[in-house]
Amino acid sequence: MNTSLNKKPTALFSPLVLPNGTVIPNRIAKAAIAASLAAHGQLPDARLARVEQNFARGGVGLIITGNVMVDPLALGNPGDVALHKDTTDLTPFKAWAQAARRHGAQVWMQINHPGRQAMSSLGQPGWSPSEVAVDLGKHSKMIAKPKALNETQIRQIIQRFGDTARQAESAGFTGVEIHAAHGYLISQFLSPRTNLRNDQWGGSLANRARFLLEVVAAVRSAVQPNFCVAVKINSADFQRGGFDSNDALEVVKMLNSSGVDLVELSGGSYEAPAMQGETRDGRTLAREAYFLEFARDIAKVARMPIMTTGGIRRREVAEDVLAQGVSVVGIATALAMNPDLPLEWRAGKPKDGVFPVIKLKDKMMASLAHMAIIQRQMHRLGAGQRPLANASGLYSIILDQLRTKMLAQRYRCWSKGLA
Repeated sequence: MNTSLNKKPTALFSPLVLPNGTVIPNRIAKAAIAASLAAHGQLPDARLARVEQNFARGGVGLIITGNVMVDPLALGNPGDVALHKDTTDLTPFKAWAQAARRHGAQVWMQINHPGRQAMSSLGQPGWSPSEVAVDLGKHSKMIAKPKALNETQIRQIIQRFGDTARQAESAGFTGVEIHAAHGYLISQFLSPRTNLRNDQWGGSLANRARFLLEVVAAVRSAVQPNFCVAVKINSADFQRGGFDSNDALEVVKMLNSSGVDLVELSGGSYEAPAMQGETRDGRTLAREAYFLEFARDIAKVARMPIMTTGGIRRREVAEDVLAQGVSVVGIATALAMNPDLPLEWRAGKPKDGVFPVIKLKDKMMASLAHMAIIQRQMHRLGAGQRPLANASGLYSIILDQLRTKMLAQRYRCWSKGLA
């Protein structure tokens, strides 16, 4: 990838006007990061407001929250926030949105359904287009066994996305991002590895994309025209026989006429965490801006702005992303390690973002360590502390497992009243 410093400076800090007229103040987005900071009842913890305020103060133009699940009985992990039509107390959601918007950034809630990527400790089944279990080798028991959705359940989930978007708008968020990547439910419908259905929801790409398109339609019809609707999809699953870059290109063409204001390109899943630079199909990703090649090609056919996320930590790389036709640079890990990075770049400081150093040989454990360290940094930000420069991966995993066990127990007790 060409990251020449001798190029004419690109517009990293220029505004972007979206198709619905919304203006994003600059081209740097804080991409979604799973904070696992839900309070009792899966409501936003007050620490989440402090977390987002750090990113807002740090100078990003767009903040995308971590997962907010559309069904309280379908969480990915016990620290997930849930928002649905029966959530009557929007007070913590309003505080979350208000804190994130304080410095002028657009603030979008990422809305999601985990599908089969649900922890077994939650005591709920994983739901999926087909009964294809997550394969994590010796760690597979961590994930619940999936059950195939029926037609009624599919329709109910589509409606849930619309209901959650309407609630997010009422709470003061300026948009939502529909999570259709990283192996979650919509991504499972898109992938021929996990969608083995022979009805209208499976088979051809048009059928596999039907669920996503109907979710987008439900969300768009539930909110006002000036409320932003974005979609996050994989550039590829990076697994043999999965959703590939040609599929992604065609899906974006389908989204061109759907009223979507932005598409974010990422990649991978729990099984192949390409969002952390790992693949299972033999392909080698760039050392930084993992998915830029895919995003550049997709931007040529997209009628909406394209954003790409994955491994970006240097200003010259961020500028090169824009120079190649991508409209927004998504940054997650580097911002979790230093929320002030955009301000430092704007001030001309030669500051590069940093990533956690993981020294574990087991790839699954290394992936867990990466996520545990980033969550630990988010917890520190929520507590008013600065991120740790050299957090231990193994110690972070232990802390995360102890905390997750406690949260799972709390969730099982609470969710009994919902069944």
